[in-house]
Amino acid sequence: MSVFTETHEYKWQNNIFTGEWVSASGGGRNEVLEPATEQVLTTTGLASGNDVQLACARAAETQQDWVKHTPRERSAIFLKAARFLEDNAEELALLIARETGGIIPKGQHEVKEAAFILQLASSIAVEADGHTLASTPDRQSYAKRLPLGVVGVISPFNFPLILSTRAVVPALAMGNAVVSKPDTQTPLSGGMLLALALEEAGLPQGVYQVLPGGADAGEALCTAPEVAMVAFTGSTDTGRKVGELCGRNLKKVSLELGGKSPLIILADADLDVAASNIAWGAYFHQGQICMASGRVLVHESIADELAQKLVEKARHLPVGDPVSGQVALGPLINRRQVERVHAIVHDSVKAGAVLQAGGEYKGLFYQPTVLSGVKPGMRAYEEEVFGPVINLTTFKTDDEAVRVANDTEYGLAGAVISADLARAQAIGAQLKVGMLHINDQTINDECTNPFGGCGQSGNGHAVGSISDWDTYTHWQWVTVKQAATPYPF
Repeated sequence: MSVFTETHEYKWQNNIFTGEWVSASGGGRNEVLEPATEQVLTTTGLASGNDVQLACARAAETQQDWVKHTPRERSAIFLKAARFLEDNAEELALLIARETGGIIPKGQHEVKEAAFILQLASSIAVEADGHTLASTPDRQSYAKRLPLGVVGVISPFNFPLILSTRAVVPALAMGNAVVSKPDTQTPLSGGMLLALALEEAGLPQGVYQVLPGGADAGEALCTAPEVAMVAFTGSTDTGRKVGELCGRNLKKVSLELGGKSPLIILADADLDVAASNIAWGAYFHQGQICMASGRVLVHESIADELAQKLVEKARHLPVGDPVSGQVALGPLINRRQVERVHAIVHDSVKAGAVLQAGGEYKGLFYQPTVLSGVKPGMRAYEEEVFGPVINLTTFKTDDEAVRVANDTEYGLAGAVISADLARAQAIGAQLKVGMLHINDQTINDECTNPFGGCGQSGNGHAVGSISDWDTYTHWQWVTVKQAATPYPF
């Protein structure tokens, strides 16, 4: 089975997905650029706000039938969709690498995890969805979970297949219809590939729809009366706007936002192991990850030696076109992001940080960068960089490490590395983060864990396994008497 149609034309060519592959109502088109070459990879449809409104209305209708499908029927669809991804894994991974600028193993990881999320959803569909409650002898009382109706999903460019699938599929499994607006830079990975898989698996038309679009499409999704909630993953600034729109329209909202995750290295850490963890946490996918190790806090006694190990890594990590398979880092997503990363690095150097490696770029390829002496007030200390930059800050005591780690508006992930496990756990227990990793770096997700943060990183553990029932359903309390009985008046 191939991702391509028999004519070798992509189904998504110039199209949006409404259950069928059709043109946007105004004929809008969205050119998708391959970051490594900056050439057009493909063209999808570009949905307008009106397209989104029509999709939401259709989703409300199709959801009424979808919720009547038996749990086993829904479960079987997700298993078939997972097999579609697995059967086409090699081709899909390459396409994801080309569209996102990630290395091929990153594309392979996305396909594998998306298939696993579909498999998890097949189990969610047949899980118990209620509780019997204590009541009076003549009355049965129970609470059950009901789907919200229509769920809107807005997903980002960095890990688009995983970050779309982890919201779309649990919502579908619980009986909701979903209208998805992927980032226009990555509409294939962000929704079209999943649409192909679910279409092949027999999902009824209109239950899942994919409409790449701009700000007007996003606003329409947040304001459409049929949409009961919006699941948003992306920047904190955009998340605020989504939250405001949803709040104004009394919609439930799930916000998984940015981060400035601290990675603390204590003086007793193995420096080679620590350097490996730091480089992975800061450089994987060019640092374009919300839980990247955005601030590396190092005990002052080992700072110089550890910095030299990181400089050596930065100078030897290959950067280039991920399709070649011979690189560790690919391109950033666009020129605007390259310029932003470069400005943060050099503004920080002007403010007193020391540029020990990198700080240069060619095209969209930014060199792995090491900054030492990063202090409060510098952009590299304060802002989420979203680029391949290691920001080194020193500390003297454990208390100072905790204070500096918590000196941020974000609260997504945190990590501590030490040979003394009890000491590391004691420090970790004081970090204000939603995800904590002891003797590891900050980039971790197993799809079976609640994922999210606090502060400006979002409104809690919005996605992931045990939290999905709370996110995509609401409780209904039901009581039943054998017959009506009179009251005192």
